[in-house]
Amino acid sequence: MKYIFYQFLTGALDLFLWSGELIGEENLPKEGPAVFIANHLGPTGPIAVVCSIPLQLHPWAAGDMMDKELAPEYVRIDFVEPRLKFKLPFSRVFSKALSKITVPMLKSLGCIPAYLGGQERLYDTLKASLSLLLEGKCLLVFPEYSLVGLDTFVKMYPFQKTVFRLGEMYHESIGQRLLFYPVAVHESNKVMVGKPIAYNPLNAHGVERQRLKNLLEETVKGMYAQMGGEEYVGELTPQRK
Repeated sequence: MKYIFYQFLTGALDLFLWSGELIGEENLPKEGPAVFIANHLGPTGPIAVVCSIPLQLHPWAAGDMMDKELAPEYVRIDFVEPRLKFKLPFSRVFSKALSKITVPMLKSLGCIPAYLGGQERLYDTLKASLSLLLEGKCLLVFPEYSLVGLDTFVKMYPFQKTVFRLGEMYHESIGQRLLFYPVAVHESNKVMVGKPIAYNPLNAHGVERQRLKNLLEETVKGMYAQMGGEEYVGELTPQRK
């Protein structure tokens, strides 16, 4: 997708849904490749980050949200009923109509389908992500693990380690260290970008994934608190590898 069309879409989202403040712009790279790691903050996070960061980002999005057959039910359970408080049967009708807008929009933004289960599908996500990184593109990933329908008032769930496999895959491909940028989204309409954290090829793969996971998670938590947020809630759901 051409960057001018991406700018048009994110500009429209910024005008009608976000209009927030970016903190730490000096930490942004001039170009990719890079992986931005952010807290989700419900539906606010993805909109906030793509509207705030002046780079073309390719977000990971729930695979079901990008499937025209599966999206209505996902949107109903994840957003329409818990957030808008709509009830059946209207919530199902509304979700179906809303999905006709969200599915093409996600595809137009260059989103990468991401799935919770299944090694084959997971590898497809990583492979598509690596291809974009090798082209010098920037990714946006929200690595918190929370099942659809769980407590929507939790500020931040623990991070998964899956995305950090990209560090080793990128290094194995071209011998360079991939940079991961921490991003915190706050409900006061602020987005903060921190200094990048580089993949360390000297560590064993499992050790490095855990190091990046811990470091990025703690950094995002700290940045969120710095913007006036509540303390980190804690590990309420099981982690996935």
